[in-house]
Amino acid sequence: MKLAIIIKAIILLFTLNIYCFSLPAGASARTENRITVGAEQIEKYLPQLKGKNIALVVNQTSNVFDEHLVDVLLKNNIDIKMIFSPEHGFRGNRDAGEKFESSVDTKTGIPLVSLYGKNRKPSLSIMEDLDIIVFDIQDVGVRFYTYISTMHYMMEAAADAGVEFIVLDRPNPNGSFVDGPILEKEFRSFVGMHAIPLLHGMTVAELALMIKGEGWLATEKELALSVVKVKNYQRFLAYSLPTKPSPNLPNAQSIFLYPSLAFFEATPVSIGRGTPFPFQVIGHDNITIGDFDFTPVSTSGAASQPKFMNIKLQGEDLRHIDSHGLNLHFILHWYKAFADKKMMFFNSPKFMDKLAGTDKLRKAIIAGQSAEQIKLSWQSGLTEFKQTRKPYLLYH
Repeated sequence: MKLAIIIKAIILLFTLNIYCFSLPAGASARTENRITVGAEQIEKYLPQLKGKNIALVVNQTSNVFDEHLVDVLLKNNIDIKMIFSPEHGFRGNRDAGEKFESSVDTKTGIPLVSLYGKNRKPSLSIMEDLDIIVFDIQDVGVRFYTYISTMHYMMEAAADAGVEFIVLDRPNPNGSFVDGPILEKEFRSFVGMHAIPLLHGMTVAELALMIKGEGWLATEKELALSVVKVKNYQRFLAYSLPTKPSPNLPNAQSIFLYPSLAFFEATPVSIGRGTPFPFQVIGHDNITIGDFDFTPVSTSGAASQPKFMNIKLQGEDLRHIDSHGLNLHFILHWYKAFADKKMMFFNSPKFMDKLAGTDKLRKAIIAGQSAEQIKLSWQSGLTEFKQTRKPYLLYH
């Protein structure tokens, strides 16, 4: 009798060992109703990876509780053949727009393939020995944030090579908002590839489903796509990112202001690159709006050559204001200040139009239209988009 009980106990422990993968310390202590990102639901994707040749599209945000996804998969004997690195690099320490070459990760010895250098889409020769690509990157829900463009190209490459594509979903910190102009095809670029509004209100998994479903992939081959949903998440829920998604978005306030302030990148005005508070201030050395002083300096990984480097600027401190969604009043206010002094504001008009996905926004600002008039102009497009995206939504 005792021997039978012992045998049953051994079988039970063996069974539990199969399903209780090497979770990071503290994982079991999490409450059941917490928001649980796709990567943390290891039991839903790890069996699919066993015995396969795996590549990851990841960066510093790809964490499973307190460990990086790469480390968790290696502990579970997953064969990671390569890591594809998006803008800002695998470690998230590269400046915006900084090109970098492929290399090897010094910690793991895994090859790093750059998706932000000469090639933004890997060749078939790179993909030919792979079985599955796993995408796990935290997005911020703004069309010109390039991680979703990287995802698009990787989906195309996977389809062409007959490689499965898995998206481990994460919340959209701007998920409550659908606003801004719909991208027009003549303004398509790496900072805007899809006919979606500036703030689309979708997660990366929802976008992946839409990209495939709407036939936006430039391939004749069918993509084998699967996603792991976020548990206990709805798009109206507040979500604080545990890791900054890129060097110049260090906190929630910068992420909320990002869709409104990024337009200033196409102007002579600083939005705080080279300071401890990027995308949280606005300033200039000649035009005076506000009484906040700051001086941009060279900062490794965030702004090696910021606008007005080592020059004292004066402007607005937005670190504590309540501003969510797309706020046009900032750019309208500063445009008028420049126009009153007969100074050029849009010194990079083509880049402004790429960010906006249209030239209509820039022209409306120049024409003196109000924020209300401008927003009214894109409402019909937003209504159509909301209908189009419905089949792809995973959360209410």
